[in-house]
Amino acid sequence: MGQPRIGQTVIVDVPSTTANLGPGFDCLGAALGLNNRFNIQRIEGSGERFELIIEGSEGSHLRGGPDNLFYRAAQRVWKAAEIEPVGLEARVKLAVPPARGLGSSATAIVAGLVGANALMGSPLRKEKLLELAIDIEGHPDNVVPSLLGGLCMTAKAASERWRVVRCEWNNSVKVVVAIPTIRLSTSEARRAMPKNVPISDAVTNLGALTLLLQGLRTGNGDLIADGMNDRLHEPYRWRLIKGGLEVRKAGINAGAWGCAISGAGPSILAICPEEKGQAVSQAMVKAWEAAGIASRAPLLSLQTAGSQWHPHPDG
Repeated sequence: MGQPRIGQTVIVDVPSTTANLGPGFDCLGAALGLNNRFNIQRIEGSGERFELIIEGSEGSHLRGGPDNLFYRAAQRVWKAAEIEPVGLEARVKLAVPPARGLGSSATAIVAGLVGANALMGSPLRKEKLLELAIDIEGHPDNVVPSLLGGLCMTAKAASERWRVVRCEWNNSVKVVVAIPTIRLSTSEARRAMPKNVPISDAVTNLGALTLLLQGLRTGNGDLIADGMNDRLHEPYRWRLIKGGLEVRKAGINAGAWGCAISGAGPSILAICPEEKGQAVSQAMVKAWEAAGIASRAPLLSLQTAGSQWHPHPDG
């Protein structure tokens, strides 16, 4: 354990995530087979130097420097491990577009934690990285599956500990994520929600969550369809997504069991059997096109490995 040499490099792959899955507001999230790759190198300079290089059509607005989310996460590792900070460069192949409800900020947090820890010889265990990730993000439903992979239910127990349950997901269940060119910030989506909700809506969500988890475990489309019903955040957020309800309807009409706002939006997630995936994808893209919005809608599987790192072959 200790400071890495200048030029030492690790590569970290971090999956995208969909959070608030159906009725699982702020507690249920899943890792998806769309990764950001971070090539992280120790460079000359003090613990205030961070250089960011984005490879991809998105993310040109992202900047380096000590206040960058990735670098703030790395600093938390050094502080927890009682190690002096170092200068870093991160070259990012950006497949997860920012501000689309696919956990882009979570990938930055997790990559900063995992990458800094790996460069230092992994002084911190994964449980500690998970605790730091939740503390930085403020809520667990993106960072937990981003770090661990799979379908994760995360709750703060009466003991004030975060408890994570890895839930089963049948291999026959696939996901289409319709990703538009429009953006929506999480803070804006949060502001759209009321301070209180009717108790009947909370009860409906509890029942729907039970149905959804059983449907995902068994591949039962009828249970998934009845479980993809949210009354805590979606009724207040659909108006923020131009054409969103039409895209949702198109996905269901094309064979999806259910659709939901992915994270805070504006991406829309459809859960469907694999044989319906192409039709669902095409229908959702076409519906957004009718609203004057370009989009893409990849068919994805659950990503079960979580974040992975390995040394760079040349570094």
